[in-house]
Amino acid sequence: MEMSQIDGRMEGWLYTIRHNRFGLQFSRKRYFVLHDNNLTSFKSVPSDQNEEPDRRASLDCCIRVTDNGRESFHRKVLFIFTLYNTSNHLDQLKLGASSPEDAAKWIKSLQEASQKKFPFPDCEFVSHAEKGLVKFNVSRRSRRKNSVDWTNYSSVNVETHAPDVIAPSPWKIFGCQNGLRLFKEAKDWDSRGRHWDDHPAIMAVGVIDGTSEDIFNTLMSLGPLRSEWDFCFYKGSVVEHLDGHTDIVHIQLYSDWLPWLMNRRDVLLRRYWRREDDGTYVILCHSVYHKKCPPTKGYVRACVKSGGYVVTPVSKGKQSLVKHMVAIDWRSWNLYMRPSSERSITIRVVERLAALREMFKAKQGHGFAHEYVSGEFMGTKSCLSKINTIPQARRIDLELVKAEEMEKPSSARNSLMDLNDASDEFFDVPEPNESYEFDSLIDNSPFSQGHSQLKMPSPAGIVKKLQDLANNKKGYMDLQEIGMDEKRTFIYGATLQQDPNLSLPCSWSTADPSTFLIRGNNYLTDQQKVKAKGTMMQLIGADWIRSDKREDDLGGRLGGLVQEFAAKGGSEFFFIVNMQVPGSSMISLALYYMLKTPLEEHPLLQSFVNGDDAYRNSRFKLIPHISKGSWIVKQSVGKKACLVGHALEVRYTRGKNYLEVDVDVGSSTVARGVTNLVLGYLNNLVIEMAFLIQANTAEELPELLLGTCRLNYLDVSKSLKER
Repeated sequence: MEMSQIDGRMEGWLYTIRHNRFGLQFSRKRYFVLHDNNLTSFKSVPSDQNEEPDRRASLDCCIRVTDNGRESFHRKVLFIFTLYNTSNHLDQLKLGASSPEDAAKWIKSLQEASQKKFPFPDCEFVSHAEKGLVKFNVSRRSRRKNSVDWTNYSSVNVETHAPDVIAPSPWKIFGCQNGLRLFKEAKDWDSRGRHWDDHPAIMAVGVIDGTSEDIFNTLMSLGPLRSEWDFCFYKGSVVEHLDGHTDIVHIQLYSDWLPWLMNRRDVLLRRYWRREDDGTYVILCHSVYHKKCPPTKGYVRACVKSGGYVVTPVSKGKQSLVKHMVAIDWRSWNLYMRPSSERSITIRVVERLAALREMFKAKQGHGFAHEYVSGEFMGTKSCLSKINTIPQARRIDLELVKAEEMEKPSSARNSLMDLNDASDEFFDVPEPNESYEFDSLIDNSPFSQGHSQLKMPSPAGIVKKLQDLANNKKGYMDLQEIGMDEKRTFIYGATLQQDPNLSLPCSWSTADPSTFLIRGNNYLTDQQKVKAKGTMMQLIGADWIRSDKREDDLGGRLGGLVQEFAAKGGSEFFFIVNMQVPGSSMISLALYYMLKTPLEEHPLLQSFVNGDDAYRNSRFKLIPHISKGSWIVKQSVGKKACLVGHALEVRYTRGKNYLEVDVDVGSSTVARGVTNLVLGYLNNLVIEMAFLIQANTAEELPELLLGTCRLNYLDVSKSLKER
């Protein structure tokens, strides 16, 4: 039994992810039980509910859960998520599930548990960064006996999965073939009166008899299973694993299906994936350059402008609606290769979806458990898998400390380094198929050829690896890499120009509020959203700056827009949203909204401004919308409202006449992947956003937008350097 949800208890096997003394990660298998807001772990399945756990933790509003994506541990692909304390980021627990669906259910349940009111107000808490858990001392009698039904959430927190933006579809159907509907990206006629671009985006849509999870794993696999459905695919490998949601993959294509005399093709892709709340999987990719994978002799490197899959569960999860999209420049210089011929090749590529459908139909849902664990991470094998091949008796387990040690005062354990020096032999749950088919994969991998056995990494190699990790070197470069300008003088709140006529690049204006859908008067009963009719605040300025560090509290900077109003003694109140994007430089997009009426006239806003961070995180919402741009960016960003404080780290600064919300976009691997994709297309995008405070009660309804913005064709090279 991997996982179960019964009578408010969620339980199942998970893997704890730890670092050893060399800074390398390893995993241990443990049985976890989540009941109310109590999280406990066992070495084996507990015989009854009264069995004393080995470890325990309590979850409150300070505990956050982040999705870290997929990683390889001990030759097993796991889906990782991390619990951490917002007041002490060293206090964290990193866990892994064997499937993306299990990980999603644990993340959802843990998030819900952390938002429950903490039932032990008199407990003494001690933060133990070395355990990744929060200890609490409480008698059995004081534990709550009532359970929580994790499957039935309040209607206040349940949102439909329909978009929160009114916008036309970016696709137009042009045919049907092999049981697939074929679409092209909907665009206006070009200046020469043509309906088709030279390299149009093509989409195939079909229904497959399989779960979204199985289809996702099949699509991500670069192993032998892919040859059973992908007639274009010859060979593939992972060049670099960037994080749990992003990697660089190199794929060589068969030439048999290409036109006569056309040379073989390969592609080098930056691949990103995520799972939506409704079980939809999104896989997106585009071409990049990587220093470790230059063009290969005998191949012409094609350029994938955009591509990917969207897998949505239907028929109660038994089937999936799959969309496969590609826009590709085949880089053909031959005169015989007309645009119509290249378009035909692209259509042939998306027809792989029909082959995938037939493979699932033939397998009838059987035989996938081991096949799509393809060893695709073998191409990026690190010292991690080497160190995990040490005999079991010699393994150093730097797992959580023993239960009796939890009762010791924190002074008894000095630091994490002291703990790493301890050699505690610790029991790990063996896997039923510890080395079923990976041995052959390793034997055939380039890392094992010429070596009789895997060896421990040298100290010099470990030091270099840690230095590379510390420097966070970027080995790839987007094909649309952006330059930087030098320093320029500016005033906070006025570094990005305003353009009400929507004609100037790198400018801002307000967006039409009626584009966005918000909760209406009767939302608690009918779950219906309505068009927004206006905004509470006025957008009066914006910043587009870059710096070598985070730039927080822009509203408090002397000489800035907010402080100028404060110096005049006005009653205006300001709400500042500062979106911080990490990279080679920290880029900040700050939007300044002004409220002319007294704050007391807006009770919900006043509660938000004067509330604590937990309340603010549970209410502050963003609705994104890409009104102009490539379909791949529109797909990656989406059109659904998001509680920003639940997805990203947010810092709030309360000033005399303002509240600033500093959003760290880099705090989530999912958001970071989306942002990196957006930055590659930024010069060609029109981005619209709306901000609001979520209304949860009848008294707070209907919702009202705080403000909107429209960002026209931003350019990082035109951002201003912080002095």
